[in-house]
Amino acid sequence: MFTPEDVRSVPLFSMLPATDLERLAQTAADLHLAAGEFAVHEGGERALYAVLTGKIEVVKVINGSERTLGWRLPGTIFGEVPLAFGTPFPGAYRAAEPSRVMRVEARQYYIIAANSSEIAVKVGALARERIGGLQGIVAAEPPKARVTLFGPRWDTASGELRRFLARNQITYDWVTPDAADVQKSWPGVPPPDSEWPVLRLEDGSTVSRPRMRELAQLLGLQTKPRLQHYDTIIVGGGPAGLAAAVYGASEGLRTLVVEREAPGGQAGTSSRIENYLGFPNGVSGDELATRALQQARRLGAEIVVTRSVAHIDPIRREILLDGGETVSTSTVILATGVSWRRMNITGFDRLIGKGIYYGAARSEADATHGLDIHLIGAGNSAGQAALFFANHARTVTLVVRGTSLDKGMSHYLIEQIRAQSNIEVRLRSEVTAVHGDSNLSAIDVRDANSGASARHDCGGLFVFIGADADTAWLPAEVATDSRGYVLTGDDVVRAGRWSLERDPYLLEASLPGLFACGDVRLSPVKRVAAAVGEGSMAIALVHQFLRQDAEGSRARI
Repeated sequence: MFTPEDVRSVPLFSMLPATDLERLAQTAADLHLAAGEFAVHEGGERALYAVLTGKIEVVKVINGSERTLGWRLPGTIFGEVPLAFGTPFPGAYRAAEPSRVMRVEARQYYIIAANSSEIAVKVGALARERIGGLQGIVAAEPPKARVTLFGPRWDTASGELRRFLARNQITYDWVTPDAADVQKSWPGVPPPDSEWPVLRLEDGSTVSRPRMRELAQLLGLQTKPRLQHYDTIIVGGGPAGLAAAVYGASEGLRTLVVEREAPGGQAGTSSRIENYLGFPNGVSGDELATRALQQARRLGAEIVVTRSVAHIDPIRREILLDGGETVSTSTVILATGVSWRRMNITGFDRLIGKGIYYGAARSEADATHGLDIHLIGAGNSAGQAALFFANHARTVTLVVRGTSLDKGMSHYLIEQIRAQSNIEVRLRSEVTAVHGDSNLSAIDVRDANSGASARHDCGGLFVFIGADADTAWLPAEVATDSRGYVLTGDDVVRAGRWSLERDPYLLEASLPGLFACGDVRLSPVKRVAAAVGEGSMAIALVHQFLRQDAEGSRARI
């Protein structure tokens, strides 16, 4: 606990009256930090900090790399920017050596500032100075791409690599062979078409037509588990899986997430989620995924990418990864989400990635500039994508089989779509044919009211016709419904698939110790917020299972 003399040693507070010094001494938090410990992370809540002893390093992640922006020595403060501008912390503050730091809550600071205008003036002036310095650093170092991709616009492999890089938050430049500035963007002799796509990495090395796992390893992404045994293995890195990772790691569980592509799941491709609690201005799916991923890793969870689970051994409690690696676990959390349903139209599959896409990756936005594009679907994902692409495409047309959008789309999205001048909704319509040689050029749309079909120029077709659970790989011990959704809790009992004397936990599948959450679980609610809630709930149930399992083992001994 501080004394008034401790508080007075900070120049900012040295002229405060005795009553305010006493108030701060009694209310300020006394942080004793070991080297490497954070006083506050980037994005942390507003508060004022003062360094009494030691040395604090100011760090910020810029373009994927951590930068040291400065130091705070005894007598100096930090937190003035969030307090003055009402923002989260723009950087993180980490002890470079054992340090003692005073933390004054925002409410207490404002009480002191109200009584001493001089403090408010000094903090405001310091905030303006430091925010200007931060802006100067960022402006002086424009984002530098970690990867340069050389490949044709309509090449499927190039498109897959671009989506992989974007979804893993790897900044990249894309150079097409027919670009006017190809010599400037790709110094040296451009690679021959037999090697496309080619990637140039930060160190200048190049790799031709890499497999995703090979590329992930070259970029420093984790592709292999570090341990042989985990308390819980989470299959899938969408909102449910990342929520489980955050809560599992924060509560001390050895936690591994296995993700076959990139963290974020289908939500990671959502252009805007406007009804997610705590984000009044909305949040993009990739931003939400990025924040969750950083949080999970900071708390100690392992996230491996470009890996999938080939088999779960229910007897040995082992996970067999593709590639033959085996990892043991005490529990499994299934959070694999769902896969988009496929269209059954002649020639459709031939143009996948060449103007036709399932879902709407934000990386495709540049390719829609000034074009007329179409979306198939009437759910929230289709509505969010329509609004996003309306800022890039000349026109956006929603092709809907039903008679209205009301059944599957949230009211706020419908209202925004109606207000967008370049979005058209075609009800009782369906795409019956696609046309194009090297890439999509046109589609046929049939009007169910008149029975007539018309051909429309189309620079991009994005499909959102629903999704199904991809669970055929699960062992027979895991009960699913006819569409592959995993049964949990009471549904397992009603299906006659529960064998233990105790009741299954709410999210527990027919295989004891395996939990399902998010879209893969049989449930009428399919929302990002619901998936996050179930992911956190799954960890609470994992703790219950582990306790009961330990008690059972002791009883058997």
